[in-house]
Amino acid sequence: MLQVLTHTAYFAVVVLLATTVPPGFLGSLDGATNSIFIVGFLGMWRYSWATLNFARALYFRRVVYPARKRRLRRAFAAEGRKSHAYFLVTSYMVEPEVTLPVYRSVFTAAARNPDGATIVSSVVDGADARLIQHIYDTMPVDMSQVKLVIDRIKANGKRDALARTLEIIGRCNPTHRDILVFVDGDTMVPLDIATQSAPMFMDPKVGALTTDEGVMLDKKNLFRDWFVLRFNQRQVMMCSMGLGNRVLTLTGRMSVFRANLACDPGFIEQVRDDYLEHWRLGTVKFLTGDDKSTWYWLLKNGYEMSYLPDVRSWSYETQPRPGFLDSSQVLMTRWFGNMMRTNGRALKIPPREIGFFTWWSILDQRLSMWTTLVGPITVILAALLHSWEVIPLYAAWVLSTRYIFCVIISLFRGTWFPVTHPPILYFGQIAGAATKTFVLFRLDKQKWTRQTSAEKAQVALADRLRARESAVHHVLAVIWLTLAVMFLTKV
Repeated sequence: MLQVLTHTAYFAVVVLLATTVPPGFLGSLDGATNSIFIVGFLGMWRYSWATLNFARALYFRRVVYPARKRRLRRAFAAEGRKSHAYFLVTSYMVEPEVTLPVYRSVFTAAARNPDGATIVSSVVDGADARLIQHIYDTMPVDMSQVKLVIDRIKANGKRDALARTLEIIGRCNPTHRDILVFVDGDTMVPLDIATQSAPMFMDPKVGALTTDEGVMLDKKNLFRDWFVLRFNQRQVMMCSMGLGNRVLTLTGRMSVFRANLACDPGFIEQVRDDYLEHWRLGTVKFLTGDDKSTWYWLLKNGYEMSYLPDVRSWSYETQPRPGFLDSSQVLMTRWFGNMMRTNGRALKIPPREIGFFTWWSILDQRLSMWTTLVGPITVILAALLHSWEVIPLYAAWVLSTRYIFCVIISLFRGTWFPVTHPPILYFGQIAGAATKTFVLFRLDKQKWTRQTSAEKAQVALADRLRARESAVHHVLAVIWLTLAVMFLTKV
């Protein structure tokens, strides 16, 4: 009943905003025709792209994936294939109350693999090592076929921890039939992850796969609603990309790799020491974004990456800052920084090698951050130069269209949504686009949520000059975009 009332109030606000605009208002604006045409053209492009992805996602989820899953499972059973499961778990500054259920899920999933399992846990703190060993020793299931290796290391960063752990697993000589599950220390794995994943690697072109994600947050607030919406959107986009068997990211929280590929020296080196050469910033060494490094290595070497929409991991998430805006800004800066540092070089791979749709999707990540900003810029200019009444009209349009998007996303997921989702969706689009433009000119700036990328008492003069140069480039780009909007819309 409460949901009905809140959604009714939502539409009442939309109607109220729309009725504040007098009849014939758009016709009174100079250049309104141009504005409507340009914004409408971009809107049709974006909505067409969203519709195409939703159609692909629906076809994959209902038709392609079930048939693909049945075919590979039959082949797996007919071959009598043995698949040892390796689990690589990294734990750093994770609370014990999170470590306990996470490792219980990992140990249970490992014990359920009929062909045995090896777990290598990378930890920094001795207390974590003792806790993990205690959990292993007290598991209420048969652990005789599960080997646990705890690698205690110095706090040199996640990339170094992953590389060291991969080298340890590599000494076990895993084969192309075995799987390797990358797990963050705050993520609960599906208990049947090994049996669900192993058959997918019957396809020799598949190098890795990732799964659906869920979030676990204690507080019911905007931050939680934002995360739930993000994962609902992610399910649609991942299913769309799953149709071509090339997802755009191998989620760092939990993904599964063909074990011998993950232990390839080139793969390990890409994880340990990844970087790009930038024309202005020089050599940019990647501190975060290990999931993008693994994805790029497989992509450039011609491997496909699958998606399992009916298998879900659950991650414990904490709000990094007290406020929603600060928290979302911190996380988006890290996420989109990793994206921008990788998709530029991915675009250099010929479309014929990775598929045109995959290549265009990567390009769209760069185009959409600018096209998304055209609408707000046009409205701001119209409000400043003509009339403020364009603002409630635009707000009514945004609230209506985003509500429709949320309905479609929820129907795909099979759950309904709170009334906060439509405005959060718009916030994510605009704030996300602005953040992408910000990090595009500052690819050298990186920071983890739990730790800083580097501790510096003083910032070198060259770094300060480079930061100012990045700001100038960013401001100029926004100015040129604004001038282009003014010219094309004649607002």
